[in-house]
Amino acid sequence: MEAVPRMPMIWLDLKEAGEFAFNAAVKKSAVNVPRDFEGCSTLRKYFGQLHYLQSRIPMGAEQEAAVPIAWTEIFSGKTVTHEDIKYEQACILYNLGALHSMLGAMDKRVSEECAAGAFTYLRDHFPHSYSVDMSHQILNLNINLMLGQAQECLLEKSMLDNRKSFLVARISAQVVDYYKEACRALENSETASLLGKIQKDWKKLVQMKIYYFAAVAHLHMGKQAEEQQKFGERVIYFQSALDKLNEAIKLAKGQPETVQEALRFTMDVIGGKYNSAKKDNDFIYHEAVPALDTLQSVKGAPLVKALPVNPTDPAVTGPDIFAKLVPMAAHEASSLYSEEKAKLLRDVMAKIEAKNEVLDQFMDSMQLDPETVDNLDMYSHIPPVLMEKCAALSVRPDTVKNLVQSMQVLSGVFTDVEASLKEIRDLLEEDEAQERKLQELLGKVPSPQGSPPLPPPLSPGLAEVSKECSKYLELHEKASFTNTELHKAMNLHIGNLRLLSGPLDQVRAALPSPTLTEDDKQVLQNLKRILGKVQEMRDQRTSLEQQLREMIQKDDITTSLVTTDRSEMKKLFEEQLKKYDQIKVYLEQNLAAQENVLKALTDANVKYAAVRKALAEVEHKWNTTVQTLVASYEAYEDLMKKSQEGKDFYTDLEGK
Repeated sequence: MEAVPRMPMIWLDLKEAGEFAFNAAVKKSAVNVPRDFEGCSTLRKYFGQLHYLQSRIPMGAEQEAAVPIAWTEIFSGKTVTHEDIKYEQACILYNLGALHSMLGAMDKRVSEECAAGAFTYLRDHFPHSYSVDMSHQILNLNINLMLGQAQECLLEKSMLDNRKSFLVARISAQVVDYYKEACRALENSETASLLGKIQKDWKKLVQMKIYYFAAVAHLHMGKQAEEQQKFGERVIYFQSALDKLNEAIKLAKGQPETVQEALRFTMDVIGGKYNSAKKDNDFIYHEAVPALDTLQSVKGAPLVKALPVNPTDPAVTGPDIFAKLVPMAAHEASSLYSEEKAKLLRDVMAKIEAKNEVLDQFMDSMQLDPETVDNLDMYSHIPPVLMEKCAALSVRPDTVKNLVQSMQVLSGVFTDVEASLKEIRDLLEEDEAQERKLQELLGKVPSPQGSPPLPPPLSPGLAEVSKECSKYLELHEKASFTNTELHKAMNLHIGNLRLLSGPLDQVRAALPSPTLTEDDKQVLQNLKRILGKVQEMRDQRTSLEQQLREMIQKDDITTSLVTTDRSEMKKLFEEQLKKYDQIKVYLEQNLAAQENVLKALTDANVKYAAVRKALAEVEHKWNTTVQTLVASYEAYEDLMKKSQEGKDFYTDLEGK
């Protein structure tokens, strides 16, 4: 597969800039970049400098220095204008991602991760209301397309490097996962209406690739099975790969010749592998070919990631050309403030983690699951495994009758054979007695000197018949024990089979169920209520922690620092940090409540002990009863088989 022709990739158009009251030379170089990596570098530098600019000059939405900024919306061609410097940043970032996608679609297949990083940063750090081509849905689509194509490039390299088959299969499976996410976005009606005609073309290509790379994944799973000498698995994986490739071929109608070449090449590889594997298994190995759904599914290995965008990395953006607009003291103060926020977060998290550790250890020792603390719901219906057996017997109404008749026939044959053997034995004993009496009349058989006279020997014919009769009697005795055991087994299971064949109400009534007093029910309700309080406390704690982290992340006082005297910095920090007091109070209250909640839970658990024991006993009886009924159903075929074997045995013995 390392020589397979490359599949085409999707790339995005760049947005066109309109009006922006900025230096003409800067604007020209930033919006009309060459379509190469130098162009990417220019966009990154411009994006970084815009970031420096907007942090110093109030050019954001509804700010004093805001000016109109116009860009063309990709899908409609309309000009969209906003008075917000962040709009300029967002459009430049979009073009950075689009340019990387364009370069990645060419022979330079190293750009998709950069494109995914640009779109991810755009999605996470900018409003989605600027224009429809930068909406949340479109950006998610672009991210999954770029990650899928980046993983596709990695797959190409992995095959060229002859990496292990299982790893190649997982890499290919992840390509499928990314493209499935992209396909879901393409199938969204809102996204489709935004994309217009291009949506159908992209969707066709992505759907075809989903099947194609699924085929590649199963091809390499088959190769791994081959390496492990699992020849049955090898056949089913190659067959699955062939099926998926045929689906890809169906979806590839109208695709360019490069796609057709790749499909033909892959068909030669997979087809050859499948035919060879099937022939070898049919004529040499004879291994059972398992069903595909019985084998472990191939889990994707995401080995690519959206490369992060750092707008303040001097290695990318170059020196800050607006550095003189903000005093160094403000930068230093901002760093100090960030450390104060970090210290606040560390202190709070230390308290939260200590309480969480105590809570986790306590709950582990209690072994209380809020979802199954009483298990009462399970007793309100017949379990599915038992319903399945009842349904199977409902279409075989003569099950019990057939078993009883079969055992009755066996008993009859057993009785007949036993009577015949006894009759034959009696006749033989009578003949033996008469023959010995006759021989006594004719004279004793001489014996060695000094020994008592020997009884006369039986005639050879009679002795042979007696020996044969003894052998059959011995066989009958052994079979009699087996027959008795078979009847015991039948008597053990016949009642259960009658129950399973009857009305479901009777089956339900036969299953144990707990009998709880009103006090028991009150104990249960109280325990569940307190367990709910524990979960509520956990959820509130997690929510408050998340709110605190988000507040700290969004807390930027650079603007205030620029206009604050150095001597007032400490006071400003104290005032700014007060915004966290309220959420800290809520967290302290939450943590303090834990001791009371756990004490109440301890008391409730003590009262619950007797109820818990009773419920555990009923559950054990329930499970035992269910298992016994299932065992009776499964024993039916075995009883019928053994009954038939018994009848065959006695019929043969009777003939002998």
